[in-house]
Amino acid sequence: MISLPTDFKYIYGIPESEALIRSTPEDFQVIEQLGFEPEGQGEHVFLYIRKRGENTDWVARQLANFAQVSPRDVSYAGKKDRHAVTEQWFCIKFPIKRNLNWKLFGGDSIEVLDAIRHPRKLRLGTLKGNRFKLCLRQVTDMGALKRRVALVEQGGVPNYFGEQRFGFDFGNLYKGIALLKGVIQERQRNKKGIYISAVRSWLFNQLLSLRIENGLWNEVLDGDALMISGSQSCFVEEKSNDELQERLNHGAITLTGPLWGRGEMLPQGEAEAWERSNLLPWKEVSDLLETLSLNQERRALKLQPESLKLEQVSETECWIEFGLTSGAFATSVLRELCLTSVSE
Repeated sequence: MISLPTDFKYIYGIPESEALIRSTPEDFQVIEQLGFEPEGQGEHVFLYIRKRGENTDWVARQLANFAQVSPRDVSYAGKKDRHAVTEQWFCIKFPIKRNLNWKLFGGDSIEVLDAIRHPRKLRLGTLKGNRFKLCLRQVTDMGALKRRVALVEQGGVPNYFGEQRFGFDFGNLYKGIALLKGVIQERQRNKKGIYISAVRSWLFNQLLSLRIENGLWNEVLDGDALMISGSQSCFVEEKSNDELQERLNHGAITLTGPLWGRGEMLPQGEAEAWERSNLLPWKEVSDLLETLSLNQERRALKLQPESLKLEQVSETECWIEFGLTSGAFATSVLRELCLTSVSE
Protein backbone atom coordinates (compact mmCIF):
# COMPACT_ATOMS: atom_id res chain seq x y z
CA MET A 1 0.00 0.00 0.00
CA ILE A 2 1.26 3.48 -0.92
CA SER A 3 2.03 5.62 2.14
CA LEU A 4 0.52 9.08 1.68
CA PRO A 5 1.38 12.07 3.94
CA THR A 6 -1.65 13.90 5.31
CA ASP A 7 -0.02 16.51 7.58
CA PHE A 8 -0.72 19.48 5.32
CA LYS A 9 1.12 22.71 6.19
CA TYR A 10 -0.45 25.71 7.92
CA ILE A 11 0.07 29.14 6.40
CA TYR A 12 0.24 30.93 9.78
CA GLY A 13 1.80 28.08 11.73
CA ILE A 14 0.06 25.66 14.08
CA PRO A 15 -2.73 27.54 15.91
CA GLU A 16 -2.13 28.38 19.58
CA SER A 17 -5.74 28.05 20.67
CA GLU A 18 -7.91 24.94 20.95
CA ALA A 19 -11.70 24.62 20.92
CA LEU A 20 -14.55 22.15 20.99
CA ILE A 21 -16.95 22.06 18.03
CA ARG A 22 -20.23 20.31 17.17
CA SER A 23 -21.45 19.88 20.76
CA THR A 24 -24.93 19.98 19.23
CA PRO A 25 -26.12 20.18 15.59
CA GLU A 26 -27.05 23.83 16.26
CA ASP A 27 -23.33 24.57 16.81
CA PHE A 28 -22.70 24.06 13.07
CA GLN A 29 -25.15 26.02 10.92
CA VAL A 30 -25.06 26.25 7.12
CA ILE A 31 -27.27 28.39 4.87
CA GLU A 32 -27.05 27.71 1.14
CA GLN A 33 -26.84 30.69 -1.23
CA LEU A 34 -28.30 29.63 -4.56
CA GLY A 35 -27.36 32.72 -6.54
CA PHE A 36 -30.68 32.97 -8.42
CA GLU A 37 -34.40 33.01 -7.67
CA PRO A 38 -36.76 30.22 -8.85
CA GLU A 39 -39.10 31.65 -11.49
CA GLY A 40 -42.40 30.43 -10.06
CA GLN A 41 -43.43 28.24 -12.98
CA GLY A 42 -42.23 25.08 -14.72
CA GLU A 43 -42.15 21.31 -14.30
CA HIS A 44 -39.68 21.33 -11.40
CA VAL A 45 -40.53 22.13 -7.78
CA PHE A 46 -37.78 23.79 -5.73
CA LEU A 47 -38.07 23.06 -2.00
CA TYR A 48 -36.13 25.09 0.54
CA ILE A 49 -35.58 22.73 3.46
CA ARG A 50 -34.09 23.05 6.93
CA LYS A 51 -32.68 19.76 8.22
CA ARG A 52 -31.13 18.86 11.55
CA GLY A 53 -28.75 15.93 11.91
CA GLU A 54 -29.75 14.38 8.58
CA ASN A 55 -27.80 13.31 5.50
CA THR A 56 -28.58 15.17 2.25
CA ASP A 57 -28.92 11.95 0.21
CA TRP A 58 -31.25 10.47 2.81
CA VAL A 59 -33.51 13.53 2.66
CA ALA A 60 -33.55 13.27 -1.15
CA ARG A 61 -34.67 9.64 -0.96
CA GLN A 62 -37.40 10.51 1.53
CA LEU A 63 -38.60 13.27 -0.80
CA ALA A 64 -38.83 10.80 -3.67
CA ASN A 65 -40.95 8.48 -1.53
CA PHE A 66 -43.18 11.32 -0.37
CA ALA A 67 -43.78 12.61 -3.91
CA GLN A 68 -43.97 9.08 -5.36
CA VAL A 69 -41.34 9.81 -8.01
CA SER A 70 -38.08 8.10 -9.01
CA PRO A 71 -35.03 9.05 -6.88
CA ARG A 72 -33.47 10.20 -10.17
CA ASP A 73 -36.10 12.97 -10.32
CA VAL A 74 -34.79 14.51 -7.07
CA SER A 75 -31.68 16.68 -7.13
CA TYR A 76 -29.80 19.27 -5.09
CA ALA A 77 -27.01 21.80 -5.64
CA GLY A 78 -24.67 20.51 -2.95
CA LYS A 79 -24.33 18.07 -0.08
CA LYS A 80 -24.44 19.54 3.42
CA ASP A 81 -22.99 18.34 6.71
CA ARG A 82 -25.04 15.75 8.53
CA HIS A 83 -24.02 16.80 12.05
CA ALA A 84 -25.39 20.30 11.60
CA VAL A 85 -28.47 22.43 11.08
CA THR A 86 -28.54 23.30 7.39
CA GLU A 87 -30.82 25.09 4.97
CA GLN A 88 -30.67 24.12 1.31
CA TRP A 89 -32.67 23.74 -1.90
CA PHE A 90 -33.91 20.43 -3.26
CA CYS A 91 -35.53 19.98 -6.66
CA ILE A 92 -38.21 17.51 -7.78
CA LYS A 93 -39.42 16.93 -11.32
CA PHE A 94 -43.16 17.04 -10.67
CA PRO A 95 -46.06 17.28 -13.17
CA ILE A 96 -47.54 20.76 -13.39
CA LYS A 97 -51.09 19.43 -13.01
CA ARG A 98 -50.25 17.56 -9.81
CA ASN A 99 -50.54 19.36 -6.49
CA LEU A 100 -49.06 18.34 -3.17
CA ASN A 101 -48.95 19.99 0.24
CA TRP A 102 -45.17 20.05 0.63
CA LYS A 103 -45.45 21.34 4.21
CA LEU A 104 -46.58 17.82 5.19
CA PHE A 105 -43.15 16.45 4.31
CA GLY A 106 -40.64 16.07 7.11
CA GLY A 107 -40.91 15.74 10.84
CA ASP A 108 -38.94 16.73 13.91
CA SER A 109 -35.66 16.96 11.97
CA ILE A 110 -36.91 18.27 8.60
CA GLU A 111 -38.98 21.35 7.76
CA VAL A 112 -40.03 22.67 4.35
CA LEU A 113 -39.59 26.45 4.47
CA ASP A 114 -40.60 27.27 0.90
CA ALA A 115 -41.83 25.59 -2.29
CA ILE A 116 -41.74 27.25 -5.71
CA ARG A 117 -41.69 26.01 -9.29
CA HIS A 118 -38.89 26.49 -11.81
CA PRO A 119 -38.53 25.47 -15.49
CA ARG A 120 -35.09 23.86 -15.13
CA LYS A 121 -33.58 21.12 -12.98
CA LEU A 122 -31.31 22.07 -10.09
CA ARG A 123 -27.94 20.54 -10.86
CA LEU A 124 -25.03 19.68 -8.60
CA GLY A 125 -22.67 22.62 -8.18
CA THR A 126 -25.09 25.30 -9.38
CA LEU A 127 -24.93 27.41 -6.23
CA LYS A 128 -23.18 30.64 -5.37
CA GLY A 129 -21.88 29.44 -2.01
CA ASN A 130 -22.73 28.87 1.64
CA ARG A 131 -22.89 30.98 4.78
CA PHE A 132 -21.57 29.35 7.97
CA LYS A 133 -22.23 30.11 11.63
CA LEU A 134 -20.14 27.96 13.97
CA CYS A 135 -20.02 27.83 17.76
CA LEU A 136 -16.62 27.25 19.38
CA ARG A 137 -16.74 26.11 23.00
CA GLN A 138 -14.04 25.63 25.65
CA VAL A 139 -11.70 27.99 23.78
CA THR A 140 -8.31 27.81 25.50
CA ASP A 141 -6.92 31.16 24.27
CA MET A 142 -9.50 33.66 23.02
CA GLY A 143 -6.83 36.30 22.35
CA ALA A 144 -4.88 33.96 20.08
CA LEU A 145 -8.10 33.03 18.27
CA LYS A 146 -8.97 36.68 17.66
CA ARG A 147 -5.48 37.32 16.29
CA ARG A 148 -5.91 34.39 13.89
CA VAL A 149 -9.27 35.73 12.73
CA ALA A 150 -7.56 39.05 11.90
CA LEU A 151 -4.81 37.26 9.94
CA VAL A 152 -7.27 35.13 7.99
CA GLU A 153 -9.50 38.13 7.29
CA GLN A 154 -6.52 39.87 5.71
CA GLY A 155 -4.64 37.01 4.04
CA GLY A 156 -7.09 34.15 3.52
CA VAL A 157 -6.36 30.45 4.03
CA PRO A 158 -5.08 27.55 1.91
CA ASN A 159 -7.95 26.23 -0.21
CA TYR A 160 -7.47 22.65 0.98
CA PHE A 161 -10.11 20.01 0.38
CA GLY A 162 -11.59 19.41 3.83
CA GLU A 163 -11.33 16.31 5.97
CA GLN A 164 -14.83 15.14 5.01
CA ARG A 165 -13.61 14.65 1.43
CA PHE A 166 -11.29 11.89 2.65
CA GLY A 167 -13.58 10.05 5.07
CA PHE A 168 -12.86 8.77 8.56
CA ASP A 169 -9.13 8.20 9.07
CA PHE A 170 -8.62 8.94 5.33
CA GLY A 171 -10.49 5.75 4.47
CA ASN A 172 -11.90 7.11 1.20
CA LEU A 173 -8.41 8.04 0.06
CA TYR A 174 -6.96 4.57 0.55
CA LYS A 175 -10.03 2.93 -0.97
CA GLY A 176 -9.49 5.17 -3.98
CA ILE A 177 -5.88 4.04 -4.34
CA ALA A 178 -6.92 0.39 -3.98
CA LEU A 179 -9.66 0.91 -6.56
CA LEU A 180 -7.26 2.48 -9.07
CA LYS A 181 -4.78 -0.37 -8.60
CA GLY A 182 -7.47 -3.00 -9.10
CA VAL A 183 -7.13 -4.36 -5.56
CA ILE A 184 -10.82 -3.76 -4.84
CA GLN A 185 -13.94 -3.36 -6.99
CA GLU A 186 -16.82 -0.94 -6.46
CA ARG A 187 -20.05 -1.34 -8.41
CA GLN A 188 -21.87 1.66 -6.95
CA ARG A 189 -21.10 4.59 -9.20
CA ASN A 190 -21.48 7.26 -6.52
CA LYS A 191 -19.11 5.48 -4.11
CA LYS A 192 -16.57 4.98 -6.87
CA GLY A 193 -16.73 8.69 -7.60
CA ILE A 194 -16.21 9.54 -3.93
CA TYR A 195 -13.11 7.34 -3.69
CA ILE A 196 -11.54 8.65 -6.90
CA SER A 197 -12.30 12.25 -5.91
CA ALA A 198 -10.49 11.68 -2.61
CA VAL A 199 -7.31 10.66 -4.46
CA ARG A 200 -7.48 13.63 -6.81
CA SER A 201 -8.15 15.99 -3.89
CA TRP A 202 -5.24 14.58 -1.87
CA LEU A 203 -2.82 15.24 -4.73
CA PHE A 204 -4.02 18.85 -4.95
CA ASN A 205 -3.63 19.29 -1.17
CA GLN A 206 -0.15 17.78 -1.26
CA LEU A 207 1.12 20.21 -3.92
CA LEU A 208 -0.52 23.15 -2.13
CA SER A 209 1.16 22.09 1.12
CA LEU A 210 4.54 21.87 -0.63
CA ARG A 211 4.05 25.31 -2.16
CA ILE A 212 3.51 26.71 1.35
CA GLU A 213 6.54 24.80 2.66
CA ASN A 214 8.71 26.16 -0.17
CA GLY A 215 7.64 29.76 0.50
CA LEU A 216 5.71 30.00 -2.79
CA TRP A 217 2.22 30.39 -1.33
CA ASN A 218 1.96 34.00 -2.47
CA GLU A 219 4.60 34.26 -5.19
CA VAL A 220 4.03 34.16 -8.95
CA LEU A 221 6.44 31.88 -10.82
CA ASP A 222 7.21 32.21 -14.50
CA GLY A 223 4.49 30.32 -16.37
CA ASP A 224 2.09 30.02 -13.42
CA ALA A 225 -1.56 29.25 -14.20
CA LEU A 226 -3.50 32.11 -12.62
CA MET A 227 -7.22 32.31 -11.94
CA ILE A 228 -9.30 35.48 -12.02
CA SER A 229 -10.94 35.79 -8.59
CA GLY A 230 -14.64 35.03 -8.56
CA SER A 231 -14.47 32.93 -11.72
CA GLN A 232 -13.03 29.68 -13.06
CA SER A 233 -11.21 31.51 -15.86
CA CYS A 234 -7.46 30.82 -16.00
CA PHE A 235 -4.60 32.36 -17.95
CA VAL A 236 -0.84 31.82 -18.15
CA GLU A 237 1.89 34.45 -18.24
CA GLU A 238 5.29 33.29 -19.46
CA LYS A 239 7.09 35.76 -17.21
CA SER A 240 6.11 36.92 -13.75
CA ASN A 241 6.20 40.66 -13.19
CA ASP A 242 5.45 43.31 -10.59
CA GLU A 243 1.98 43.98 -12.00
CA LEU A 244 0.95 40.32 -11.70
CA GLN A 245 2.38 40.12 -8.18
CA GLU A 246 0.47 43.26 -7.17
CA ARG A 247 -2.79 41.83 -8.58
CA LEU A 248 -2.14 38.65 -6.60
CA ASN A 249 -1.42 40.60 -3.40
CA HIS A 250 -4.69 42.53 -3.78
CA GLY A 251 -6.79 39.44 -4.46
CA ALA A 252 -7.69 40.20 -8.09
CA ILE A 253 -6.12 36.91 -9.17
CA THR A 254 -5.04 33.75 -7.37
CA LEU A 255 -2.51 31.00 -7.94
CA THR A 256 -3.85 27.57 -8.91
CA GLY A 257 -2.99 23.93 -8.42
CA PRO A 258 -3.84 20.83 -10.47
CA LEU A 259 -6.85 18.59 -10.23
CA TRP A 260 -5.03 15.77 -11.94
CA GLY A 261 -6.23 13.98 -15.03
CA ARG A 262 -5.31 13.30 -18.62
CA GLY A 263 -4.13 15.97 -21.04
CA GLU A 264 -1.50 18.69 -21.02
CA MET A 265 -0.64 20.69 -17.92
CA LEU A 266 -1.67 24.34 -18.07
CA PRO A 267 1.40 25.87 -16.35
CA GLN A 268 4.52 26.49 -18.40
CA GLY A 269 8.22 27.06 -17.82
CA GLU A 270 9.34 27.39 -14.20
CA ALA A 271 5.87 26.68 -12.75
CA GLU A 272 5.42 23.54 -14.83
CA ALA A 273 8.89 22.31 -13.86
CA TRP A 274 8.12 22.90 -10.17
CA GLU A 275 4.84 20.96 -10.32
CA ARG A 276 6.37 18.09 -12.29
CA SER A 277 9.35 17.73 -9.95
CA ASN A 278 7.12 17.71 -6.86
CA LEU A 279 4.77 15.19 -8.47
CA LEU A 280 7.59 12.71 -9.06
CA PRO A 281 7.30 11.00 -5.63
CA TRP A 282 3.60 10.42 -6.40
CA LYS A 283 3.99 9.49 -10.06
CA GLU A 284 2.21 6.19 -9.46
CA VAL A 285 -0.82 8.09 -8.16
CA SER A 286 -0.86 10.63 -11.02
CA ASP A 287 -0.36 7.87 -13.62
CA LEU A 288 -3.31 5.95 -12.21
CA LEU A 289 -5.52 9.05 -12.36
CA GLU A 290 -4.57 9.55 -16.01
CA THR A 291 -6.15 6.19 -16.86
CA LEU A 292 -9.60 7.63 -16.03
CA SER A 293 -11.83 9.81 -18.19
CA LEU A 294 -10.95 12.91 -16.14
CA ASN A 295 -9.28 15.90 -17.75
CA GLN A 296 -6.74 18.25 -16.22
CA GLU A 297 -8.44 21.05 -14.25
CA ARG A 298 -7.24 23.84 -11.98
CA ARG A 299 -8.36 24.94 -8.49
CA ALA A 300 -7.51 28.16 -6.66
CA LEU A 301 -4.80 27.79 -4.00
CA LYS A 302 -6.15 30.57 -1.79
CA LEU A 303 -9.56 30.76 -0.12
CA GLN A 304 -10.79 34.13 1.12
CA PRO A 305 -13.71 33.86 3.59
CA GLU A 306 -16.35 36.54 3.06
CA SER A 307 -17.44 38.82 5.93
CA LEU A 308 -15.51 36.85 8.54
CA LYS A 309 -16.40 37.87 12.08
CA LEU A 310 -16.10 36.60 15.65
CA GLU A 311 -18.76 37.22 18.30
CA GLN A 312 -17.57 36.42 21.82
CA VAL A 313 -20.23 34.99 24.14
CA SER A 314 -18.08 34.35 27.21
CA GLU A 315 -14.42 33.94 28.16
CA THR A 316 -14.36 30.49 26.57
CA GLU A 317 -17.15 30.56 23.98
CA CYS A 318 -17.73 32.39 20.70
CA TRP A 319 -19.47 32.26 17.32
CA ILE A 320 -17.56 32.42 14.04
CA GLU A 321 -19.42 33.52 10.89
CA PHE A 322 -18.23 33.63 7.27
CA GLY A 323 -19.27 32.92 3.71
CA LEU A 324 -17.55 30.62 1.22
CA THR A 325 -17.88 30.09 -2.50
CA SER A 326 -19.14 26.80 -3.89
CA GLY A 327 -16.66 23.94 -3.50
CA ALA A 328 -14.86 25.43 -0.50
CA PHE A 329 -14.69 23.80 2.94
CA ALA A 330 -15.46 25.46 6.28
CA THR A 331 -13.10 23.01 7.98
CA SER A 332 -10.23 24.46 5.93
CA VAL A 333 -10.97 27.85 7.50
CA LEU A 334 -11.34 26.41 11.00
CA ARG A 335 -7.99 24.55 10.87
CA GLU A 336 -6.14 27.86 10.45
CA LEU A 337 -8.05 29.50 13.32
CA CYS A 338 -7.65 26.92 16.07
CA LEU A 339 -7.08 23.26 16.82
CA THR A 340 -10.49 21.66 17.09
CA SER A 341 -11.91 18.52 18.60
CA VAL A 342 -15.43 17.17 18.22
CA SER A 343 -17.66 16.72 21.24
CA GLU A 344 -18.42 13.04 21.89
